Amino acid sequence: MHKSVKLALLSVVFLAKFISAANYPNSEDMVMAGVRPPQEPLDVENYPVAPEGLKLDQVHVYVRHGERAPVGVRLADPPASIPSHWMLCTAARQFRAELNTNNGALDGDPLPLKRLVERKDGTSAEGECLLGELTDVGRKSTFEYGAALRRLYVERLGFLPDQLLNAEQAYFRSTNMPRTMESLRNIISGLYPAEKCPNTLPPILIRNGKDENLLGNTFSCKRLEILQIGFAQAAANLYNPALESLDRRLSKYIGGHPVRVDGKPRASGIMDTIRAASAHGIKVPPEFEEKAVVDLIEKAVVAEWFSDKTEEVRRLGMGLLLSDLSRKMSRKVSLGDQDPVKILVHSTHDTAIAALCSTLDVYDELWPPFTASITFELFSKSSEPSRGHPSYLQGILNPFRPREHYVRVRYQNKNMALPFCGTEGKHLSGHAEFCTLAAFQERVEELTPLDYDAECSIPRS
Repeated sequence: MHKSVKLALLSVVFLAKFISAANYPNSEDMVMAGVRPPQEPLDVENYPVAPEGLKLDQVHVYVRHGERAPVGVRLADPPASIPSHWMLCTAARQFRAELNTNNGALDGDPLPLKRLVERKDGTSAEGECLLGELTDVGRKSTFEYGAALRRLYVERLGFLPDQLLNAEQAYFRSTNMPRTMESLRNIISGLYPAEKCPNTLPPILIRNGKDENLLGNTFSCKRLEILQIGFAQAAANLYNPALESLDRRLSKYIGGHPVRVDGKPRASGIMDTIRAASAHGIKVPPEFEEKAVVDLIEKAVVAEWFSDKTEEVRRLGMGLLLSDLSRKMSRKVSLGDQDPVKILVHSTHDTAIAALCSTLDVYDELWPPFTASITFELFSKSSEPSRGHPSYLQGILNPFRPREHYVRVRYQNKNMALPFCGTEGKHLSGHAEFCTLAAFQERVEELTPLDYDAECSIPRS
Protein backbone atom coordinates (compact mmCIF):
# COMPACT_ATOMS: atom_id res chain seq x y z
CA MET A 1 0.00 0.00 0.00
CA HIS A 2 1.27 3.50 -0.82
CA LYS A 3 2.66 5.19 2.30
CA SER A 4 0.50 8.31 1.97
CA VAL A 5 -2.58 6.08 1.74
CA LYS A 6 -1.42 4.20 4.84
CA LEU A 7 -1.09 7.50 6.70
CA ALA A 8 -4.60 8.56 5.73
CA LEU A 9 -6.03 5.21 6.77
CA LEU A 10 -4.32 5.42 10.16
CA SER A 11 -5.91 8.80 10.84
CA VAL A 12 -9.34 7.52 9.80
CA VAL A 13 -9.02 4.47 12.05
CA PHE A 14 -8.02 6.69 14.97
CA LEU A 15 -10.98 8.98 14.39
CA ALA A 16 -13.43 6.08 14.16
CA LYS A 17 -12.15 4.62 17.43
CA PHE A 18 -12.37 8.00 19.15
CA ILE A 19 -15.89 8.59 17.89
CA SER A 20 -17.17 5.19 18.98
CA ALA A 21 -15.91 5.74 22.51
CA ALA A 22 -17.15 9.31 22.93
CA ASN A 23 -20.17 10.55 24.86
CA TYR A 24 -22.35 13.23 23.25
CA PRO A 25 -25.54 15.13 24.06
CA ASN A 26 -28.72 13.36 23.03
CA SER A 27 -30.89 15.26 20.51
CA GLU A 28 -33.99 13.83 22.23
CA ASP A 29 -32.99 15.67 25.39
CA MET A 30 -32.89 18.91 23.36
CA VAL A 31 -36.42 18.29 22.06
CA MET A 32 -37.61 17.92 25.64
CA ALA A 33 -35.93 21.23 26.45
CA GLY A 34 -37.92 22.95 23.68
CA VAL A 35 -35.05 23.40 21.21
CA ARG A 36 -35.42 22.21 17.61
CA PRO A 37 -32.89 19.39 17.02
CA PRO A 38 -29.81 20.88 15.34
CA GLN A 39 -29.10 17.68 13.41
CA GLU A 40 -31.42 15.17 11.75
CA PRO A 41 -29.91 11.75 10.99
CA LEU A 42 -30.33 10.12 7.61
CA ASP A 43 -33.33 7.77 7.98
CA VAL A 44 -32.32 4.47 6.40
CA GLU A 45 -35.20 2.31 7.65
CA ASN A 46 -37.94 4.54 6.24
CA TYR A 47 -36.24 5.28 2.92
CA PRO A 48 -38.88 4.77 0.19
CA VAL A 49 -37.69 2.22 -2.34
CA ALA A 50 -38.40 3.20 -5.95
CA PRO A 51 -41.35 1.64 -7.77
CA GLU A 52 -40.79 -1.67 -9.52
CA GLY A 53 -39.08 -1.32 -12.86
CA LEU A 54 -36.85 1.60 -11.85
CA LYS A 55 -33.13 1.00 -11.49
CA LEU A 56 -30.89 3.33 -9.49
CA ASP A 57 -27.95 4.44 -11.64
CA GLN A 58 -26.29 7.34 -9.81
CA VAL A 59 -26.60 9.33 -6.58
CA HIS A 60 -25.53 12.96 -6.01
CA VAL A 61 -25.39 14.04 -2.35
CA TYR A 62 -24.94 17.61 -1.07
CA VAL A 63 -24.51 17.78 2.69
CA ARG A 64 -23.91 20.59 5.15
CA HIS A 65 -20.93 20.17 7.45
CA GLY A 66 -21.39 18.82 10.96
CA GLU A 67 -21.77 20.67 14.25
CA ARG A 68 -19.18 23.38 14.79
CA ALA A 69 -18.17 26.13 17.17
CA PRO A 70 -19.72 29.56 16.49
CA VAL A 71 -17.91 31.66 13.90
CA GLY A 72 -17.72 34.56 16.37
CA VAL A 73 -17.75 35.23 20.12
CA ARG A 74 -21.22 36.40 21.16
CA LEU A 75 -23.44 36.25 24.26
CA ALA A 76 -20.33 35.50 26.33
CA ASP A 77 -20.98 38.03 29.10
CA PRO A 78 -23.47 37.45 31.91
CA PRO A 79 -26.35 36.80 32.05
CA ALA A 80 -26.09 34.67 28.88
CA SER A 81 -22.61 33.37 29.77
CA ILE A 82 -22.17 31.20 26.68
CA PRO A 83 -18.48 30.19 26.65
CA SER A 84 -16.13 32.23 24.53
CA HIS A 85 -13.69 29.30 24.47
CA TRP A 86 -15.17 26.01 23.24
CA MET A 87 -13.34 23.04 24.72
CA LEU A 88 -14.90 20.49 22.37
CA CYS A 89 -12.12 19.63 19.94
CA THR A 90 -10.16 16.83 21.62
CA ALA A 91 -10.18 14.57 18.57
CA ALA A 92 -8.99 17.37 16.30
CA ARG A 93 -5.93 17.95 18.41
CA GLN A 94 -4.63 14.40 18.18
CA PHE A 95 -3.62 12.80 14.95
CA ARG A 96 -0.81 10.60 13.73
CA ALA A 97 1.86 11.23 11.18
CA GLU A 98 4.68 9.13 9.84
CA LEU A 99 8.09 10.68 9.56
CA ASN A 100 11.54 9.53 8.53
CA THR A 101 14.08 11.98 9.82
CA ASN A 102 16.69 10.85 7.33
CA ASN A 103 14.99 11.61 4.02
CA GLY A 104 11.61 13.13 4.91
CA ALA A 105 9.72 10.18 3.45
CA LEU A 106 6.57 8.88 5.08
CA ASP A 107 8.05 5.83 6.76
CA GLY A 108 8.74 4.30 10.13
CA ASP A 109 6.60 4.17 13.25
CA PRO A 110 3.72 6.62 13.74
CA LEU A 111 4.56 9.54 16.00
CA PRO A 112 1.88 11.35 17.99
CA LEU A 113 1.54 15.05 17.12
CA LYS A 114 -0.52 17.65 18.93
CA ARG A 115 -2.00 20.93 17.71
CA LEU A 116 -3.24 23.56 20.18
CA VAL A 117 -5.09 26.87 19.86
CA GLU A 118 -2.99 29.72 21.22
CA ARG A 119 -4.97 32.59 22.74
CA LYS A 120 -3.91 36.21 22.31
CA ASP A 121 -2.37 36.25 25.79
CA GLY A 122 -0.06 33.41 24.74
CA THR A 123 -1.80 30.68 26.74
CA SER A 124 -3.27 27.50 25.32
CA ALA A 125 -5.56 24.77 26.58
CA GLU A 126 -6.10 21.15 25.60
CA GLY A 127 -9.08 20.58 23.31
CA GLU A 128 -10.00 24.18 22.49
CA CYS A 129 -11.73 24.79 19.15
CA LEU A 130 -11.00 27.50 16.67
CA LEU A 131 -13.95 29.71 15.80
CA GLY A 132 -16.10 27.91 13.26
CA GLU A 133 -14.22 24.64 13.68
CA LEU A 134 -15.89 21.25 13.46
CA THR A 135 -16.24 19.90 17.00
CA ASP A 136 -16.08 16.33 18.26
CA VAL A 137 -19.88 16.28 18.06
CA GLY A 138 -19.63 17.30 14.41
CA ARG A 139 -17.05 14.61 13.78
CA LYS A 140 -19.38 12.03 15.23
CA SER A 141 -22.46 13.17 13.30
CA THR A 142 -20.67 13.33 9.95
CA PHE A 143 -19.12 9.91 10.56
CA GLU A 144 -22.58 8.59 11.34
CA TYR A 145 -23.97 10.24 8.22
CA GLY A 146 -21.41 8.34 6.15
CA ALA A 147 -22.25 5.13 8.01
CA ALA A 148 -25.95 5.73 7.23
CA LEU A 149 -25.09 6.16 3.53
CA ARG A 150 -23.36 2.80 3.75
CA ARG A 151 -26.32 1.12 5.43
CA LEU A 152 -28.64 2.51 2.76
CA TYR A 153 -26.74 2.24 -0.51
CA VAL A 154 -24.44 -0.70 0.28
CA GLU A 155 -26.29 -2.92 2.76
CA ARG A 156 -29.98 -2.26 2.09
CA LEU A 157 -30.09 -1.47 -1.64
CA GLY A 158 -26.93 -3.22 -2.82
CA PHE A 159 -26.32 -0.24 -5.10
CA LEU A 160 -22.72 0.34 -4.01
CA PRO A 161 -20.13 -2.42 -3.63
CA ASP A 162 -19.20 -3.64 -0.16
CA GLN A 163 -15.55 -2.84 -0.85
CA LEU A 164 -14.37 0.14 -2.85
CA LEU A 165 -11.88 -1.60 -5.11
CA ASN A 166 -12.20 1.02 -7.85
CA ALA A 167 -11.80 4.60 -6.60
CA GLU A 168 -13.49 5.89 -9.75
CA GLN A 169 -16.84 4.59 -8.49
CA ALA A 170 -16.97 7.38 -5.92
CA TYR A 171 -16.50 11.13 -6.24
CA PHE A 172 -15.86 13.31 -3.19
CA ARG A 173 -15.63 17.09 -3.22
CA SER A 174 -15.58 19.84 -0.59
CA THR A 175 -15.39 23.59 -0.41
CA ASN A 176 -12.00 24.90 0.67
CA MET A 177 -13.03 25.24 4.31
CA PRO A 178 -11.56 23.13 7.15
CA ARG A 179 -14.95 22.19 8.61
CA THR A 180 -16.32 20.96 5.27
CA MET A 181 -13.13 19.11 4.35
CA GLU A 182 -13.01 17.36 7.70
CA SER A 183 -16.73 16.60 7.56
CA LEU A 184 -16.22 14.93 4.20
CA ARG A 185 -13.29 12.89 5.49
CA ASN A 186 -15.49 11.62 8.30
CA ILE A 187 -18.31 10.83 5.88
CA ILE A 188 -15.90 8.83 3.73
CA SER A 189 -14.66 6.88 6.74
CA GLY A 190 -18.27 6.01 7.62
CA LEU A 191 -19.22 5.07 4.07
CA TYR A 192 -16.06 3.13 3.33
CA PRO A 193 -14.03 2.33 6.46
CA ALA A 194 -10.34 1.59 5.98
CA GLU A 195 -10.86 -2.16 5.73
CA LYS A 196 -13.44 -1.62 2.94
CA CYS A 197 -11.06 0.22 0.62
CA PRO A 198 -7.90 -1.94 0.83
CA ASN A 199 -6.32 -0.85 -2.43
CA THR A 200 -6.99 2.84 -2.69
CA LEU A 201 -8.40 5.84 -0.86
CA PRO A 202 -10.50 8.24 -2.97
CA PRO A 203 -9.18 11.82 -3.05
CA ILE A 204 -11.10 14.79 -1.71
CA LEU A 205 -11.41 17.28 -4.57
CA ILE A 206 -11.26 21.03 -3.85
CA ARG A 207 -11.54 23.92 -6.28
CA ASN A 208 -9.81 27.28 -6.27
CA GLY A 209 -12.01 30.08 -4.98
CA LYS A 210 -12.64 31.62 -8.39
CA ASP A 211 -13.91 28.26 -9.71
CA GLU A 212 -16.06 27.27 -6.71
CA ASN A 213 -19.72 26.48 -7.39
CA LEU A 214 -20.69 24.51 -4.26
CA LEU A 215 -22.15 27.78 -2.96
CA GLY A 216 -23.08 31.14 -4.42
CA ASN A 217 -19.68 32.51 -5.39
CA THR A 218 -19.66 36.22 -4.60
CA PHE A 219 -15.87 36.20 -4.95
CA SER A 220 -16.04 35.60 -8.70
CA CYS A 221 -19.51 37.07 -9.27
CA LYS A 222 -19.76 40.66 -8.06
CA ARG A 223 -23.27 41.00 -9.47
CA LEU A 224 -24.41 38.21 -7.15
CA GLU A 225 -22.75 39.97 -4.23
CA ILE A 226 -24.68 43.16 -4.96
CA LEU A 227 -27.95 41.25 -5.23
CA GLN A 228 -27.37 39.47 -1.93
CA ILE A 229 -26.59 42.76 -0.19
CA GLY A 230 -29.90 44.02 -1.51
CA PHE A 231 -31.72 40.98 -0.12
CA ALA A 232 -30.10 41.56 3.27
CA GLN A 233 -31.19 45.20 3.31
CA ALA A 234 -34.71 44.25 2.26
CA ALA A 235 -34.84 41.70 5.08
CA ALA A 236 -33.74 44.38 7.55
CA ASN A 237 -36.43 46.78 6.35
CA LEU A 238 -39.08 44.07 6.58
CA TYR A 239 -38.20 42.38 9.88
CA ASN A 240 -36.49 45.00 12.05
CA PRO A 241 -39.82 46.54 13.16
CA ALA A 242 -41.06 43.10 14.25
CA LEU A 243 -37.77 42.31 16.02
CA GLU A 244 -38.19 45.42 18.18
CA SER A 245 -40.71 43.44 20.20
CA LEU A 246 -37.86 41.19 21.41
CA ASP A 247 -35.57 43.98 22.65
CA ARG A 248 -37.03 44.17 26.14
CA ARG A 249 -36.36 40.47 26.72
CA LEU A 250 -33.20 39.82 24.71
CA SER A 251 -31.09 42.98 24.73
CA LYS A 252 -29.71 42.14 28.17
CA TYR A 253 -27.94 39.16 26.60
CA ILE A 254 -26.19 41.20 23.90
CA GLY A 255 -24.76 44.11 25.85
CA GLY A 256 -27.94 46.18 25.73
CA HIS A 257 -27.98 46.33 21.94
CA PRO A 258 -31.22 45.90 19.99
CA VAL A 259 -32.01 42.69 18.10
CA ARG A 260 -31.84 43.57 14.40
CA VAL A 261 -31.09 41.89 11.08
CA ASP A 262 -28.26 44.40 10.59
CA GLY A 263 -27.49 44.91 14.27
CA LYS A 264 -24.28 44.38 16.26
CA PRO A 265 -24.30 41.47 16.68
CA ARG A 266 -26.48 40.64 13.69
CA ALA A 267 -29.58 38.53 14.28
CA SER A 268 -27.91 35.80 12.21
CA GLY A 269 -24.89 35.90 14.50
CA ILE A 270 -27.06 35.58 17.59
CA MET A 271 -28.82 32.55 16.17
CA ASP A 272 -25.52 31.06 15.00
CA THR A 273 -24.27 31.06 18.59
CA ILE A 274 -27.60 29.78 19.96
CA ARG A 275 -27.84 26.96 17.43
CA ALA A 276 -24.22 25.94 17.97
CA ALA A 277 -24.67 25.96 21.77
CA SER A 278 -27.88 23.92 21.57
CA ALA A 279 -26.18 21.39 19.32
CA HIS A 280 -23.61 20.73 22.04
CA GLY A 281 -25.89 20.69 25.07
CA ILE A 282 -24.65 24.09 26.26
CA LYS A 283 -27.30 25.94 28.27
CA VAL A 284 -28.81 28.92 26.46
CA PRO A 285 -30.98 31.69 27.94
CA PRO A 286 -34.56 30.44 28.44
CA GLU A 287 -36.00 32.99 26.01
CA PHE A 288 -34.11 31.25 23.20
CA GLU A 289 -35.98 28.04 23.94
CA GLU A 290 -39.33 29.71 23.27
CA LYS A 291 -40.77 28.83 19.89
CA ALA A 292 -42.24 32.28 19.21
CA VAL A 293 -38.90 33.98 19.86
CA VAL A 294 -36.83 31.53 17.84
CA ASP A 295 -39.30 31.43 14.96
CA LEU A 296 -39.32 35.21 14.54
CA ILE A 297 -35.53 35.51 14.51
CA GLU A 298 -35.24 32.52 12.20
CA LYS A 299 -37.67 34.05 9.70
CA ALA A 300 -35.60 37.23 9.65
CA VAL A 301 -32.34 35.30 9.19
CA VAL A 302 -33.81 33.11 6.45
CA ALA A 303 -35.01 36.23 4.63
CA GLU A 304 -31.54 37.76 4.92
CA TRP A 305 -29.49 34.74 3.87
CA PHE A 306 -31.63 32.30 1.96
CA SER A 307 -34.41 34.16 0.14
CA ASP A 308 -32.87 33.63 -3.29
CA LYS A 309 -36.20 33.90 -5.09
CA THR A 310 -35.39 35.85 -8.26
CA GLU A 311 -34.41 34.06 -11.44
CA GLU A 312 -31.21 36.10 -11.72
CA VAL A 313 -30.02 35.15 -8.24
CA ARG A 314 -30.82 31.51 -8.91
CA ARG A 315 -28.90 31.55 -12.21
CA LEU A 316 -25.83 33.23 -10.74
CA GLY A 317 -25.92 31.34 -7.44
CA MET A 318 -26.83 27.76 -8.28
CA GLY A 319 -26.91 27.63 -12.09
CA LEU A 320 -23.35 26.40 -12.53
CA LEU A 321 -23.71 23.75 -9.82
CA LEU A 322 -26.92 22.36 -11.29
CA SER A 323 -25.34 22.44 -14.74
CA ASP A 324 -22.45 20.32 -13.44
CA LEU A 325 -24.91 17.86 -11.93
CA SER A 326 -26.96 17.66 -15.14
CA ARG A 327 -23.86 17.11 -17.25
CA LYS A 328 -22.69 14.23 -15.07
CA MET A 329 -26.11 12.63 -15.24
CA SER A 330 -26.05 12.93 -19.05
CA ARG A 331 -22.67 11.26 -19.12
CA LYS A 332 -24.00 8.37 -17.02
CA VAL A 333 -27.01 7.99 -19.31
CA SER A 334 -24.83 8.08 -22.43
CA LEU A 335 -22.07 5.74 -21.23
CA GLY A 336 -23.95 3.48 -18.85
CA ASP A 337 -21.60 1.11 -17.03
CA GLN A 338 -18.67 2.57 -18.96
CA ASP A 339 -19.02 5.56 -16.64
CA PRO A 340 -18.03 3.99 -13.29
CA VAL A 341 -19.16 6.88 -11.03
CA LYS A 342 -22.06 5.70 -8.85
CA ILE A 343 -22.05 8.12 -5.91
CA LEU A 344 -20.94 11.75 -5.70
CA VAL A 345 -20.76 13.34 -2.23
CA HIS A 346 -20.27 17.09 -1.86
CA SER A 347 -19.52 18.74 1.49
CA THR A 348 -20.81 22.30 1.63
CA HIS A 349 -22.68 24.90 3.70
CA ASP A 350 -26.16 25.92 4.81
CA THR A 351 -26.23 28.65 2.16
CA ALA A 352 -25.80 26.06 -0.59
CA ILE A 353 -28.39 23.63 0.81
CA ALA A 354 -30.99 26.38 1.20
CA ALA A 355 -30.17 27.89 -2.20
CA LEU A 356 -30.56 24.54 -3.96
CA CYS A 357 -33.94 23.97 -2.32
CA SER A 358 -35.04 27.52 -3.08
CA THR A 359 -33.90 27.32 -6.70
CA LEU A 360 -35.93 24.14 -7.15
CA ASP A 361 -38.96 25.71 -5.37
CA VAL A 362 -39.00 23.16 -2.53
CA TYR A 363 -37.50 25.22 0.30
CA ASP A 364 -39.23 24.86 3.68
CA GLU A 365 -38.09 28.34 4.82
CA LEU A 366 -36.13 26.90 7.76
CA TRP A 367 -32.43 27.30 8.49
CA PRO A 368 -30.83 24.01 7.32
CA PRO A 369 -29.54 22.12 10.38
CA PHE A 370 -26.08 20.59 10.67
CA THR A 371 -25.59 17.65 8.24
CA ALA A 372 -28.75 18.67 6.37
CA SER A 373 -28.57 17.06 2.94
CA ILE A 374 -30.25 17.20 -0.44
CA THR A 375 -29.90 14.16 -2.69
CA PHE A 376 -30.46 13.74 -6.42
CA GLU A 377 -31.02 10.12 -7.47
CA LEU A 378 -30.88 9.14 -11.15
CA PHE A 379 -33.06 6.18 -12.16
CA SER A 380 -33.54 4.35 -15.43
CA LYS A 381 -36.57 2.44 -16.66
CA SER A 382 -36.65 0.16 -19.67
CA SER A 383 -39.37 1.03 -22.13
CA GLU A 384 -39.91 -2.67 -22.86
CA PRO A 385 -43.63 -3.28 -23.54
CA SER A 386 -45.51 -5.57 -21.19
CA ARG A 387 -46.36 -9.12 -22.25
CA GLY A 388 -49.41 -9.08 -24.49
CA HIS A 389 -48.73 -5.58 -25.82
CA PRO A 390 -48.83 -5.42 -29.66
CA SER A 391 -45.16 -4.39 -29.80
CA TYR A 392 -44.01 -6.94 -27.21
CA LEU A 393 -42.43 -9.29 -29.79
CA GLN A 394 -40.73 -6.38 -31.52
CA GLY A 395 -39.27 -5.34 -28.17
CA ILE A 396 -37.82 -8.80 -27.60
CA LEU A 397 -36.22 -8.80 -31.04
CA ASN A 398 -34.61 -5.42 -30.39
CA PRO A 399 -31.98 -5.81 -27.64
CA PHE A 400 -31.17 -2.07 -27.72
CA ARG A 401 -34.44 -0.75 -26.41
CA PRO A 402 -34.38 2.87 -25.25
CA ARG A 403 -34.61 3.57 -21.54
CA GLU A 404 -36.51 6.30 -19.76
CA HIS A 405 -34.68 8.24 -17.04
CA TYR A 406 -35.98 9.97 -13.93
CA VAL A 407 -34.58 12.18 -11.18
CA ARG A 408 -35.81 12.03 -7.60
CA VAL A 409 -34.85 14.83 -5.21
CA ARG A 410 -34.86 14.14 -1.47
CA TYR A 411 -34.32 16.74 1.27
CA GLN A 412 -34.13 15.84 4.95
CA ASN A 413 -35.59 12.35 4.47
CA LYS A 414 -38.49 13.62 2.35
CA ASN A 415 -39.24 13.21 -1.35
CA MET A 416 -39.55 16.57 -3.10
CA ALA A 417 -42.09 16.86 -5.91
CA LEU A 418 -40.55 19.54 -8.12
CA PRO A 419 -43.22 22.04 -9.26
CA PHE A 420 -41.79 22.34 -12.76
CA CYS A 421 -42.26 18.59 -13.21
CA GLY A 422 -45.88 18.62 -12.09
CA THR A 423 -47.61 18.54 -15.46
CA GLU A 424 -48.58 15.33 -17.22
CA GLY A 425 -45.69 13.73 -19.06
CA LYS A 426 -43.01 15.43 -16.98
CA HIS A 427 -42.97 12.83 -14.20
CA LEU A 428 -43.47 9.12 -13.73
CA SER A 429 -47.18 8.37 -13.95
CA GLY A 430 -48.60 8.19 -10.43
CA HIS A 431 -45.34 9.34 -8.83
CA ALA A 432 -44.90 13.13 -8.99
CA GLU A 433 -41.60 12.92 -7.10
CA PHE A 434 -39.93 11.14 -10.06
CA CYS A 435 -39.24 13.96 -12.50
CA THR A 436 -38.31 12.95 -16.03
CA LEU A 437 -34.66 13.65 -16.71
CA ALA A 438 -35.69 15.64 -19.78
CA ALA A 439 -37.94 17.96 -17.74
CA PHE A 440 -35.30 18.31 -15.02
CA GLN A 441 -32.59 19.19 -17.53
CA GLU A 442 -34.89 21.59 -19.35
CA ARG A 443 -35.25 23.60 -16.13
CA VAL A 444 -31.51 23.38 -15.40
CA GLU A 445 -30.78 24.72 -18.86
CA GLU A 446 -32.98 27.74 -18.11
CA LEU A 447 -30.98 28.30 -14.91
CA THR A 448 -27.55 27.98 -16.53
CA PRO A 449 -25.88 31.29 -17.45
CA LEU A 450 -24.96 31.44 -21.13
CA ASP A 451 -22.01 33.71 -20.30
CA TYR A 452 -21.34 33.57 -16.56
CA ASP A 453 -18.59 36.19 -16.57
CA ALA A 454 -20.70 38.63 -18.54
CA GLU A 455 -23.76 38.13 -16.33
CA CYS A 456 -21.62 38.57 -13.23
CA SER A 457 -19.98 41.78 -14.37
CA ILE A 458 -21.00 45.14 -12.96
CA PRO A 459 -21.78 47.76 -15.64
CA ARG A 460 -19.53 50.79 -15.45
CA SER A 461 -21.32 54.02 -14.80
